[in-house]
Amino acid sequence: MIKKAVFLVLGLLVASPAFAADYVIGEGDVLLISVWGEKELSLPVKVRPDGKITIPAVGEVMAANSTVKELQSTLTGKIARIVKSPIVTVMVAEITNNKVYIFGGGVSSGVYSLTQRTTLLQLLCQVGQQQAAPAGQAAAVPSSIRYADLKNAYVLRNGKRIKQNFHNLFINGDISEDVVVEPNDAVFIPALTDKNVYVMGAVNAPRSIEYRDGLTVMGAILEAGGFTKYASQNDTVIYRKDGSREITISVKIKKLINDGDLTQNPRLLPGDYIVVKEGIF
Repeated sequence: MIKKAVFLVLGLLVASPAFAADYVIGEGDVLLISVWGEKELSLPVKVRPDGKITIPAVGEVMAANSTVKELQSTLTGKIARIVKSPIVTVMVAEITNNKVYIFGGGVSSGVYSLTQRTTLLQLLCQVGQQQAAPAGQAAAVPSSIRYADLKNAYVLRNGKRIKQNFHNLFINGDISEDVVVEPNDAVFIPALTDKNVYVMGAVNAPRSIEYRDGLTVMGAILEAGGFTKYASQNDTVIYRKDGSREITISVKIKKLINDGDLTQNPRLLPGDYIVVKEGIF
């Protein structure tokens, strides 16, 4: 009974080498198989590309896509044919089935190794550290993803999108939208099609402005030199593309200036056009 108790504890401990008790074994992982009192059956094995391992006197056993507990149970059943009441433990000695793949025009594509339980937010922060911001510039988000289209990004798992739109999570800090990434997940992050906003009409210096998160209508107008003396401040319009649709947003800047109505100072999106119309005199 003592021996069985010891091995049960060992089994629980080694079943969670990096993530959880339900770690799923993958091709390339190195396993330590131990059968109490049977030296010939205790050995390290590597999971082959076909997902199988070979055990002396047992033969080939499918290991990939099984949890440690499931494989331990399978081996116990097979070894019981040649050993009476075997006590079998499975340990994951080396994990190679822990890669996450990041691709898309919005980031530098790469392969990331999961060395511990990792969430999407933690992974995005790692991606953001791969490229430093240009000298003298401070980015609202890490520079390597500041031009990424987070709203159209997604996590692909087993051919299905299990998470779409990272904007609220990464930009607005809504951690309720965070998810745990798993080995072999693919994270697609496209690039923004337009990295600028455009200020036109009755402003002193009509121009395009490099988009940055948090940029507002008033901020963009000020960067464009402010209103001309002919500007109709309550007749400012944002033109925005949403797929094939064009959205028009009317803004009354006087309400913002005179009444402090912050609803009249909306945040901008890349590709927005701000047109300040002239008044009629």
